[in-house]
Amino acid sequence: MKQSSNYWSAFDLAGKKEQLTELEKQVELPDFWSDSSSAQRVMKSISGLRNEVDGWNAIKHQVHDLIELAKLNDESLRGELEGEIQKLEGEIEKRSFAAMLSGPFDHDDAILAIHAGAGGTDSQDWAEMLQRMYLRWCENGGFTAEILDTTPGEEAGIKSVTIAVGGQYAYGYLRSEKGVHRLVRLSPFDAAHRRHTSFALVEVLPQVTMDEADVEINPGDVKIDVFRSSGAGGQNVQKNATAVRLTHLPTGIVVTCQNERSQTQNREFAMRILRARLVELKHAEKEEERAVLRGEYTKAEWGSQIRSYVLHPYQMVKDHRTDFQVGNAQSVLDGDLDEFMEDYLRNAPGVKK
Repeated sequence: MKQSSNYWSAFDLAGKKEQLTELEKQVELPDFWSDSSSAQRVMKSISGLRNEVDGWNAIKHQVHDLIELAKLNDESLRGELEGEIQKLEGEIEKRSFAAMLSGPFDHDDAILAIHAGAGGTDSQDWAEMLQRMYLRWCENGGFTAEILDTTPGEEAGIKSVTIAVGGQYAYGYLRSEKGVHRLVRLSPFDAAHRRHTSFALVEVLPQVTMDEADVEINPGDVKIDVFRSSGAGGQNVQKNATAVRLTHLPTGIVVTCQNERSQTQNREFAMRILRARLVELKHAEKEEERAVLRGEYTKAEWGSQIRSYVLHPYQMVKDHRTDFQVGNAQSVLDGDLDEFMEDYLRNAPGVKK
């Protein structure tokens, strides 16, 4: 096994076991459930730590078993051993990378929003292509995905979509996708079939509970409007006003949610998104202040794309932050994003390791 000692030290198995033991002691206290939100947060931490500790323990047992088999010097086992070692190294690499995701919200669920940019119908179609790409990535990686709000395009595609992504490290992985994504292709909406460039903005926010958010939302600062959900018509049309629009008056942030049939559910999801946007705004302001102090601040402008997807005259997907690129654009559009995410989180300048 190559560099196995580095993997163990990177994870700090003993330290994680100690954290798990301390948290499990809290559960045994008589008043543990007196504060339900705090208790749920502790239980979530226990679940995540147990998953990590059990996973690394299983790997250690597999390594031990493979070493014992290798000691037999049985040539008939060589092919099987090599295959098992290769699979195990892939699992170790994946878990070793996950151990690097130690940001304040990296373990949390995420809210992913996609907005069509310049380019008219082509950009709205591109936004829908990105929606499909991320839904495929969620499906492939075992993450849950729930569409909270969609605004359809005028002729094709979508103007915007908001998706709740659930699963361990959802935000940790998806934060690498934040920014402008550019598509270059022969337009299916151009009668002359000319090459078009389209843009879409991807936002990624952490889903945080009220007590984790470190932001205070005064009910008097939130304007609430209800309206009928827009639908495809027929039996699907909403006869009652169930869609919810929240406007945070101090910041001007507007959030809508209309994909649930219950006004209460839509309001709950909208508040979750508003809270996430306020957390992101607060974090961005702090980062901007630090960058100004360091003399590194440059304003993020629309069009300064993080990644380009080229389908004509050749196929290529390139991340402009790390220069990582692949030639199989269709595979990426089918949700094969892990290499881009991991390369960015390992190597991009300014990213916390």
